[in-house]
Amino acid sequence: MMVVGLYQAYLLSPPNPQQVPGWMVGGHAHLGVLSILALVMGFAVVAYGLEGGMLQAVSGLFVIGQWGVPLTVWGAESTGVGILHMTTFLWGTALIASMLLMAYTAATTDASLGGASTATRAAD
Repeated sequence: MMVVGLYQAYLLSPPNPQQVPGWMVGGHAHLGVLSILALVMGFAVVAYGLEGGMLQAVSGLFVIGQWGVPLTVWGAESTGVGILHMTTFLWGTALIASMLLMAYTAATTDASLGGASTATRAAD
């Protein structure tokens, strides 16, 4: 997200400012907001102690949606294959499903803020 933002600043800077393509602005915005939401989701996953299939579903669906939405916009516009835009609904549905699973978990589970967590650090 930061590299795209810096490139946009470069395009807009004097002495020869250029117009930033709309697809770049849209992809940058989606990637930025979804990256911030990923941080929040990460804290919620730990606080609610998600495990097993629920952890895999929430994490997997979110990652697919987080990267699928902006990359589809950029890919479709850069290749000229506009039909790729339709797959954005698939990636968006993955994000919605992830959020609904987290909302269900939040509604039915007590969070352990600041307490012991069953979450483990990912292997590098």
